Amino acid sequence: METSNTMNLTFYGGTGSVTGANYLLKSSDGNLKILIDCGLMQGTSVSDNFNRQPFPYDPKTINFLLVTHAHIDHIGRIPKLVKDGFVGRIISTPPTKEIASVLFDDALKIIDADSRKHGVLPIYEKQDVEKALSLWETAEYHQTFGLGDGVSMYMRDSGHILGSAMIEINDFKTKTVFTGDLGNSPSLLLNDTEEIKDANYIIMESVYGDRNHEPKEERRNQLKETIRDIISKKKLLIIPAFSLERTQMLLYEMNDFFENKELSQIPVFLDSPLAIKITKIYAKYCNYLKKTVCDEIEGGDDVFSFPKLKDTILSRDSEKIDLTPNPKIILAGSGMSNGGRVVQHEKDHVGDKNAVILMVGYQSVGTLGRQLEDGAKSVRIYGEDMPVRAEIIKIEGYSSHKDSDHLISFVETANQNGNLKKVFAVMGEPKSSLFLVQKLRDQLDINAEYPEYGESVELV
Repeated sequence: METSNTMNLTFYGGTGSVTGANYLLKSSDGNLKILIDCGLMQGTSVSDNFNRQPFPYDPKTINFLLVTHAHIDHIGRIPKLVKDGFVGRIISTPPTKEIASVLFDDALKIIDADSRKHGVLPIYEKQDVEKALSLWETAEYHQTFGLGDGVSMYMRDSGHILGSAMIEINDFKTKTVFTGDLGNSPSLLLNDTEEIKDANYIIMESVYGDRNHEPKEERRNQLKETIRDIISKKKLLIIPAFSLERTQMLLYEMNDFFENKELSQIPVFLDSPLAIKITKIYAKYCNYLKKTVCDEIEGGDDVFSFPKLKDTILSRDSEKIDLTPNPKIILAGSGMSNGGRVVQHEKDHVGDKNAVILMVGYQSVGTLGRQLEDGAKSVRIYGEDMPVRAEIIKIEGYSSHKDSDHLISFVETANQNGNLKKVFAVMGEPKSSLFLVQKLRDQLDINAEYPEYGESVELV
């Protein structure tokens, strides 16, 4: 039965920042309240305070939490939501739930250490994670899932990371699409971002709203030549890489280089327990990967491994990496150098002229990675000022996000029938989001907006 309700959308995160996704949809009679994502804000001086604040709505009144994908800036506050009273239903794809479980375990260690250091209570604890997972259900792509009051959900593949989804909310009057993060298709591992053709409203990411990536073949050549150079000059290559998706892409690429004898084999250290666990999940859910990649895996090829790859699970093994002579590669998290084992490696070698630090992803404002990317002459690591003598290289083409031109094309396709009423650009730095908004207005004559935190709009 068609509902007489309209839906109201409020932006409680993902505004003015690349992180902290959190959006509330509610029916005009207040009987149905749906959250889309509940992520941590990261990378700024106010992030910790923001993450600790009470939610601007009552978690006990929320019926559903729909999760686009398992990056921490989209899931990181879910256990806090549960701790603060949420008892509704959480829905995502199966890989998203499994990856989230692994990420929560990792986050608990960081939260516990941070709370002890600063003498504050943790924002959530193990029992909150366990309860969140007990409330968590899964659905596959292309299944209609009823939410009540004539409202339904439908998920399409966004091509961003394993299990990532665009979430369509259909209330029989309007179709509203939350893109989550949109993949940089074609991807090495994932299927292309599916098309949207009949939306009335789109809430879309804008991380790269103001710039484009290098061509795919160029990024591969850049990586190959960077590795070839450190081999010939007997240098150390440090790659700060996100444990989820970026690490798997790089392992797949390196496996191809070494297997096809395009490069000589050298020691490669995967110095990230989290990345090691997630890589196993990628292999498990090969039906969510490209058919060609899945066929390789099912044919017995370990596409994420090669003879001189060493997983370093224990911290003492990480400390011994320096005993291996150059040339060698260290692949470690975090991708923005704002935590994890890579920070110690950077501290040890940022002043070393025989070291190369390769950035392969977005670096948020205020992070160590952003300082290095911006050409800082010295950086402060663990309370020490360190001169930067290592070579800093950036390859943007390995980003898992669509660039500016492809974001525009995505919207153009979505508006083929002329029913698109408005696009909201979120999850980007202000300059990126505003640039995208202007391009959508100028090139496509689309009603586009850069929403503010707490802004509410009626979707009619």
